[in-house]
Amino acid sequence: MATAGRVTIVGGGLGGLALARILHRHGITTTVYERDGSLSARAAGGTLGLNAESGQRALVEAGLFEQFRSIARDTGETTRLLDRFGVVHFDLAYEGGIGVRPEVDRGDLRRMLVDSLPEGVIRWNVTVLSAQKSSDGRTVLTLSNGTTVVADVLVGADGARSRVRPLLSDAVPVYSGVTFIEAFLSDVDATHPEAAHLVGPGSMYALSNGRGIIAQRNGGGVIRLYFAVKGDREWAHAFGDRTDTAGTRKRLLDLFHDFAPGLRALITESEGPLVPRPINALPVGHRWERTPGVTLLGDAAHLMSPFAGQGANLALLDAADLGAALAEHSDVDVALAAYETVMFPRAHMAGRASADNLVASFDTDAPKQLVDQARTFMQRRTGHSGGPSD
Repeated sequence: MATAGRVTIVGGGLGGLALARILHRHGITTTVYERDGSLSARAAGGTLGLNAESGQRALVEAGLFEQFRSIARDTGETTRLLDRFGVVHFDLAYEGGIGVRPEVDRGDLRRMLVDSLPEGVIRWNVTVLSAQKSSDGRTVLTLSNGTTVVADVLVGADGARSRVRPLLSDAVPVYSGVTFIEAFLSDVDATHPEAAHLVGPGSMYALSNGRGIIAQRNGGGVIRLYFAVKGDREWAHAFGDRTDTAGTRKRLLDLFHDFAPGLRALITESEGPLVPRPINALPVGHRWERTPGVTLLGDAAHLMSPFAGQGANLALLDAADLGAALAEHSDVDVALAAYETVMFPRAHMAGRASADNLVASFDTDAPKQLVDQARTFMQRRTGHSGGPSD
């Protein structure tokens, strides 16, 4: 029997939208508050690889898997690990059909989810300023439009700086010690053929001693670039000035002075602005005591670095499990407890893997540890290691 009452979702990212869609299919009314003014208000981010058991499963639950297949790129399921000399130590590509982990641009996936919802479900350009418990156990949200809303069931899907999280936990994201400088190349096949060849159809990681160049092939002939550097918060704050593209590019070229010319060319040819993005994470194993009528999903619950490739997958899987629990149980807190019971341990495992992979990616022997892990994993799964001789 489905949960009675309206479910209020704070945050219109992938997890919040997927939850709204799944609940809509079960006849449960939702409202999503999203601070963006529209779907196109800001850049949507890079490419996502969706796992069969998590992200893809959620899209099946949402009734959107066939639409996903139509926008997914199976050729994107390619990973290359290089050292600073440009030597390839791991290169694995899947060919034919929808692969084990097909890739999709985040913006395309978000648009698909938005389009699947009835008009009026998403309240655009509304920021939740605060969330407080009322005397009757419900939650009062103060909104940026000057109004307040009382929520019977509240889901915080509002990311790293969640306004809902303080109802449940004192935890705050902590700087990981790594900062990305984000850039991109456009029309790469025509205007940057060497970069297109170097990166290939999927993702490339060139790593060495506290530094990394990460490149992802997106749709529309775009390669998204992340120049990653290990450094303390003060360094990160001082390094990146998005108004000084030329100065930031020069500092990057100095930092990556000993990388192969083809890799350094990604810095030289990159299109600005060069945007600094410090990588933050919640404590591994973050959890909270069951609080009536409130829960979290996605980054609001378990923000982690991107080095396990699980952020979007976990947000979507959270949505699938929470949606199923709310549809199955008439008692809200039974539903939320059932969801959290399965969410906490898997988020702990993914957070641990993400933290460990971040350390391995920027260790003095990088990319050796990651190459060894990747070869072992692929040997177990497919019988070949993904090494150059394979």
